[in-house]
Amino acid sequence: MKISFWGAARVVTGSCHRLTACGKNILIDCGLQQGGDVYRENALTFDATAIDAVCVTHAHTDHSGRLPLLVKNGFSGPIYATRATCDLLKIMLMDSARIQESDAQWKAKKNQRSGDPSEQALYTVEDAAATLELLVPVSYGDHTELFPGVTADWYDAGHLLGSSAIRFTVTEEDETRTVIFSGDIGNLNKPIIRDPQPVPAADYVVMESTYGDRLHETGEDVPKDLSEIIDRTLARGGNVVIPSFAVGRTQELLYFIREIKARGLVKTNPNFLVYVDSPLALEATQIYDGDLTGYADEETLELLKSGFKPISFPGLKLSRTSEESMALNTDPTPKVIIASSGMCEAGRIRHHLKHNLWRPECSVVFVGYQSEGTMGRQLLEGLSSIKLFGEKIAVRAEICSFKFMSSHADRDGLLAWLKMQGEKPRKVFIVHGEETAALNFAETLQTLDYTAEVPLFESEYNLMDGGCLAKGRDFPRDKEKRASGVSEVFRRLLAALEKLSGIANGYRQGANRDVAAFTEDVETLCRKWDK
Repeated sequence: MKISFWGAARVVTGSCHRLTACGKNILIDCGLQQGGDVYRENALTFDATAIDAVCVTHAHTDHSGRLPLLVKNGFSGPIYATRATCDLLKIMLMDSARIQESDAQWKAKKNQRSGDPSEQALYTVEDAAATLELLVPVSYGDHTELFPGVTADWYDAGHLLGSSAIRFTVTEEDETRTVIFSGDIGNLNKPIIRDPQPVPAADYVVMESTYGDRLHETGEDVPKDLSEIIDRTLARGGNVVIPSFAVGRTQELLYFIREIKARGLVKTNPNFLVYVDSPLALEATQIYDGDLTGYADEETLELLKSGFKPISFPGLKLSRTSEESMALNTDPTPKVIIASSGMCEAGRIRHHLKHNLWRPECSVVFVGYQSEGTMGRQLLEGLSSIKLFGEKIAVRAEICSFKFMSSHADRDGLLAWLKMQGEKPRKVFIVHGEETAALNFAETLQTLDYTAEVPLFESEYNLMDGGCLAKGRDFPRDKEKRASGVSEVFRRLLAALEKLSGIANGYRQGANRDVAAFTEDVETLCRKWDK
């Protein structure tokens, strides 16, 4: 019996792990790689036909987005997930497939002009539909026999509607081992969904570390703080553009905006309009407005029982068609626009950024994690201009980050979740985090007398004794994706600019001749790179 790490190893996206036991191979998640984490254009690095079953922790694309590719490559076994996750996958995988086909068509036209071969979609709508046929719904608390000697128990991870931590029990030749895969562990006191449930102790734990090296801001009144941004932006005559994950985060935002309106927190225009510009988000919102028994927290269930819609309010507008989406950028009325994708890598949000980023009266509000190499990360790190649809767009809008709206537990939340298990595991494997965050969290655990390790990509471990069977390697990234990453390079640029500013301040009392010469050098540099 062993574990293989095929994704989210010292990176955030692309979660994919294999549990091998009793002659069977069980895949835990099969996520899409995003941002700077892409390798071989998301092709599988393993034989799909050798996988016997899949267990999905939750519906987010970085945990489920390559399931249709798995099916396309020959997988035909069961895919286990909670009922809510299955409901979300039915809309998310079809949406992802349409995007894959659309991107392939666009690339094919571009390639045709350059004489290159046509582009094939990563997977098609037909592949996604075939994937949905394999879904097997389960419930929290279920004890599911996957195969003789292999069972799975499901616990609420509190991250997304239907999200799960899965505890496996495997028995081979009178030897039994237990393994927990955390999926993404939720933050506390989030609207609509419940807090993470305790999971019984296990021999091994594979857990995420997205915020393993930091704490979330605390004590904020989210509706109040968000309303202040909306208020000052509308007063300037600008739009509030919010890149948001279509599933989970958009519904949470609507919950908070409903409260903002109920409390009358926006004084400039209390009847301000809110547009949800994402067909996927609209479909997901219908699921959130449906039967949430067994998934939602008590407050939300009471609201639903009374017939009240917790994510509906006056002034909420839904943009379904591309024509309705485009009209938002010709309408001068100040408004709130919520659109996906949450990391600004695709979708309608990029069009809204094109029309609003250059306007100083507007605001762009980030409400979720931005992976290394994504456009969202670049904007947060201070990029002065970006290219969108072949056009250079200046960044003059106010850029805001609501880190405390994260649906991921911070360092203390991760520790609390692990401690709820009581007895310490033999080893904790740290995944789903940028390398620095994962390594720092491992060090934190070690100071608390946990045995913790940060696996490499394609590493393998024996579950009999926890020993390493294959060391693995650093996660390889596609060249162009690696080049788009801005982490260290961009930080060096910011440091150089800070140093330059310090030098400039030193000339405050300098001779005019020296100041003029320094100014000419700086202006020459600006002219050289302002292209």
